Amino acid sequence: MKPVLIAFASREGQTRRIAEHVATAVRARGDRVDVVDVASTTEGLDVGSYAAVVLAASVHLGKHEREMIAFVQTHRGALERVPTAFLSVSLSEAGVEDATAPFEKRSRAAIDVKKMVDDFCAAAGFHPDRIWPVAGALMYSEYGVVTRLVMRMIAKRQGASTDTSHDQEYTDWRALDRFVGAVMAEVEASGSHGVAASDPVAVAPPSHAR
Repeated sequence: MKPVLIAFASREGQTRRIAEHVATAVRARGDRVDVVDVASTTEGLDVGSYAAVVLAASVHLGKHEREMIAFVQTHRGALERVPTAFLSVSLSEAGVEDATAPFEKRSRAAIDVKKMVDDFCAAAGFHPDRIWPVAGALMYSEYGVVTRLVMRMIAKRQGASTDTSHDQEYTDWRALDRFVGAVMAEVEASGSHGVAASDPVAVAPPSHAR
């Protein structure tokens, strides 16, 4: 099979770690992987030569990284011809997955997640075949003073940790592995021709538990 491309946009590093984790999971299946930071130069990258493309982008202040939107806009034609999966990394998804939170709060978080994904698709002019929201992290140690205060307020509003003395990670790695496994099984079953886009958006309801 052709190699898999994992393209990511990360600010404090959690989405980079998620991209590298996905790469490790794909390699464990015996497949080849290229990992690309879209904030770096991607000149000459032939997106259409890959068996599948996994896009991963973090959310800050309600919007996905502009570098990922630009990357998708640039390579939209090629992306439309290969199977694609999009990992939307946000603190809002951590609110969706918080089993201790009231149903209403989880519902509001799920609405926020869906809106951010819809806004990304509209801005990029592209709808990936598969979409999976991923809970990110509060990287307090990486934030500047102002950003730390802003993120602390956002965390308080969403019920996340406001303890800025250390970073807080919410990523469900096992759920991510299951999603990657399902996507790769479909890609491998169809050879290099891709996955049929049946139900493109996989946004989990607020009542789920992972």
